[in-house]
Amino acid sequence: MTAPASAVPVSAPRRSSGIGHTLRLGFWRIGYEVRGYFRQGDSVFFTFLFPLVMLLIFSVAFSAQTFGAPGDEISAAAFYLPGMVAAGLLLSGTQNMALDIATERSDGTLKRLGGTPLGPVAYFIGKLGMVLVTGLLQSALLIAVAALAFGVALPTDPMKWVTFGWVFLLGVTTCAILGIGLSSLPRSGRSASAVVIPIVLVLQFISGVYIQFSTLPAWLQGVASIFPLRWLAQGMQSVFLPESFASMTPSGTWEHGLIVLVTGIWLVAGLVLARVTFRWIRKDG
Repeated sequence: MTAPASAVPVSAPRRSSGIGHTLRLGFWRIGYEVRGYFRQGDSVFFTFLFPLVMLLIFSVAFSAQTFGAPGDEISAAAFYLPGMVAAGLLLSGTQNMALDIATERSDGTLKRLGGTPLGPVAYFIGKLGMVLVTGLLQSALLIAVAALAFGVALPTDPMKWVTFGWVFLLGVTTCAILGIGLSSLPRSGRSASAVVIPIVLVLQFISGVYIQFSTLPAWLQGVASIFPLRWLAQGMQSVFLPESFASMTPSGTWEHGLIVLVTGIWLVAGLVLARVTFRWIRKDG
């Protein structure tokens, strides 16, 4: 009888004690998760390639328009690039993680993994590593297409790329942790998409990804400012947009400190939620 596809195969590291073994098993799991991710055509399209598809659509649809103040105009591709990079963090982290874990819980994969040497820490190292790898590849693809296909000028200031680095790492980690907590909400893998995708889609529309944030009603801006995506989008805008665009934000500045604060609060809340809700087997299953 063959082992389940998601179970730890005989070639995996054997059980032993210590944090070193947990890390080795977790890093081995990263490779397994990444290979499994790219073998799923629906995940690759609706999570990995979706921001790229939207960037292409907006760049072509609004190719005749320019954005920004006179003398500092940019193309549609340049304007939408930072929002799509931020949306990619949400899709690769929250949406993919929530759907993946909910499905694994529903089809019995988590139950089987619970009886293997793969402990929860190693399991989540694998999941977080997969999100980090796919998120980085996704961002690189978006930036490359914007630069090569649409001639978007990339930042030349090294500090801009430092900002990109910390916003990316903070954002992808927070989104992934929130995805773990959100995975406990669907009662089955079959209903996971219906629960998770609308939440992710609404956040994209109110957070300045598809619609310029300053044009939204003040009350909707307030709602969006509660959630991390609005701040991740603003962080990416501070990297890729000219400094004059800071005046289009509600405060007139990029507010890097507030980006760290709000996103950090969600990171801590996500860790608590994941710790409280994650089980190999649902209690009500």
